[in-house]
Amino acid sequence: MRVGPLAGVRVADFCWMGVGAVATRMLADFGAEVIKIESRDRLDMPRRLPIYKDEVRSYGEEDPNPDPNKGGLFNNYSRNKLGVTINMKTERGQQLVRQLIGASSVVTENFAPGVMEKWGLTYDALKEITPDVILARMSGYGHSGPHHKFKSYGPVVQAVSGLSFISGLPGREPSGWGLSYMDNQAAYYNSAAVLMAIMQRAVTGKGQEIDVSAVEAGINLLGPDLLDVAVNGVVTRRPEYPTGNRLVHPAAAPHGVYPAQGEDTWVAIAVFDDDQWERLVTALGRPDWATASQFADARSRYARQDELDAHLSQWTALRPAHETMHLLQQAGVPAAAVQNSRDLAESDPQIAYRGTFFELDHPVIGVAKFEGTPMRFTRTVQQNWRSAPLLGEDNEYVFGDILGLDHAEIAELTAEGVI
Repeated sequence: MRVGPLAGVRVADFCWMGVGAVATRMLADFGAEVIKIESRDRLDMPRRLPIYKDEVRSYGEEDPNPDPNKGGLFNNYSRNKLGVTINMKTERGQQLVRQLIGASSVVTENFAPGVMEKWGLTYDALKEITPDVILARMSGYGHSGPHHKFKSYGPVVQAVSGLSFISGLPGREPSGWGLSYMDNQAAYYNSAAVLMAIMQRAVTGKGQEIDVSAVEAGINLLGPDLLDVAVNGVVTRRPEYPTGNRLVHPAAAPHGVYPAQGEDTWVAIAVFDDDQWERLVTALGRPDWATASQFADARSRYARQDELDAHLSQWTALRPAHETMHLLQQAGVPAAAVQNSRDLAESDPQIAYRGTFFELDHPVIGVAKFEGTPMRFTRTVQQNWRSAPLLGEDNEYVFGDILGLDHAEIAELTAEGVI
């Protein structure tokens, strides 16, 4: 029995990749019965990526024969969900999907525009099956407009939304972020939209269609740069901008990431006013360069950032990043070690205290860590009841217990490749 604020909500989930899977994971974490609909012929990309526990390989290295039940990324994205397989190329498979939609109150998908229409699963068609259904659609550009049929992944969304253009270093080409960041960012807009639609239905008794554009979610992250262009008429890329780790408003210095002791380790330091600067100078031991007249006030420090950063880097490079972080924090200076994934998962005491990571067992992968949601409630809990489903693991339960098929029919459908 599922518990949580979304207990009793059943989701027929066509989502795949990151943006859809993370959105419905949020629903599953808090009680919704999310039934992930998969194809045996076209496996979800996170199932195919060979990110395996205890097997080290570069991110882009592929396994020619990936184990669909071993992928760590899929296990992360699809925890707390049920999983079924349906062959949508068969008439009986499409009938099963319609039966499942009839037993659900929310349908989610993030296919390229046109896929659901090809199957006849438009919002109008779904309303004939479930009158108060919520259809949540997620795509790169949305489902209307001249570009709505364009295909996209996270890096494409970051580029077209303007995020790549404002990222990087001055005088250099636009910089990607090394991750499909917008998959995760847009996913939370998707989750919020579904929650609002569920609340609205509770009041009115009516469902609705949701159309979330990841590009538009990215535009919402441009913030002051978009305002600067619109109001002040400046261009985004100019000799001194983007500023990298430096800050334009307010004129803070030092403000950046500095080398620490060890290979590829760093510490972030941000000083915003004269009081914080004096605290930093004291923590440094009041070296002669820090008390020199050219660094006496905020304006002077900002004007001489290159010189200032060079001095500070020489000091930070002699100490471990976490040692510098604690020393400066105790002095009242904003500072933090630049942490990698291992730091977060294995050694950060704050993250450990908050219980951000938790463990679940998996029949193939074994015990694995998952990141939780960054929210704590006084009454509501995140119900982590299972790891990701094996491929087709819940066919018997969903088609039998929910849809009412008998064992013989389920066996026949399996033999025929329908499920």
